[in-house]
Amino acid sequence: MQTNETPSENHGPRVKIIRHMFSILATAAVIATIFNSFTPLGLTFNMGGGIEDIFSPPSEQELNQFFPTPTNRPRPKIGVVAGHWGRPDDVGAVCPDGLTEVEVNLEIATLVQQALREEGFDVDLLKENDERLENYRALALVSVHADSCVFYNLEATGFKVSAALATARPDKANRLVSCVFSRYSDTTKLPYHASVTDDMSNYHAFGEIHSDTAAVIIETGFLNLDRQILTQQPDLIADGIAKGILCYIRNEDASPPNEGLP
Repeated sequence: MQTNETPSENHGPRVKIIRHMFSILATAAVIATIFNSFTPLGLTFNMGGGIEDIFSPPSEQELNQFFPTPTNRPRPKIGVVAGHWGRPDDVGAVCPDGLTEVEVNLEIATLVQQALREEGFDVDLLKENDERLENYRALALVSVHADSCVFYNLEATGFKVSAALATARPDKANRLVSCVFSRYSDTTKLPYHASVTDDMSNYHAFGEIHSDTAAVIIETGFLNLDRQILTQQPDLIADGIAKGILCYIRNEDASPPNEGLP
């Protein structure tokens, strides 16, 4: 029996399969195009470890972009002058065995600096003619010295402390004197020697620093009768000075001992 079939009818199933394949490929191409157009770069994957990159912690640079490192606020500043330090032609008092005032002053001043740094202050250790003294601004400045190594009499013992005779802020200067006097006397048990000289009250640094900086000069003791405590217990001497400065800064009671200041 003869049948009448057209070519299209003979290849019908094959054509349908090919059409379906083209349809699927076209749909896939459209989806891929849409995905690439709207997906952020951070979500595109590659075979080289893109997924790991997505879940890896942010770099320090990326963190700093959104969370900048805070700037540290400057700490309060204090100045400590080591008397005669930095002046080869003037080492201060000299003892017969070669002990010099400057080496005693520098050791004590360095210990004062360390003690105040431990309390959270920035402390400048300054030379006698330090260039930084010009218009120097700080909460307080103390110049550390020692008295003569000559034996005068049995009364040549003890400390002296003085502020400038002429100061723009006598209230601040006097309070610093009282604080250093009180704390140093209480800590070291050294007596006060009432013989403040013009060289102390007219100390050159008083006229160089900024008028808002409270300043005093202290003669920590005599290098003769007080030599033992000055050279063998410099930490105790420094502690008394540091406590006096902290008393002033912290506005503590500064009532001087009974003998009072001259």
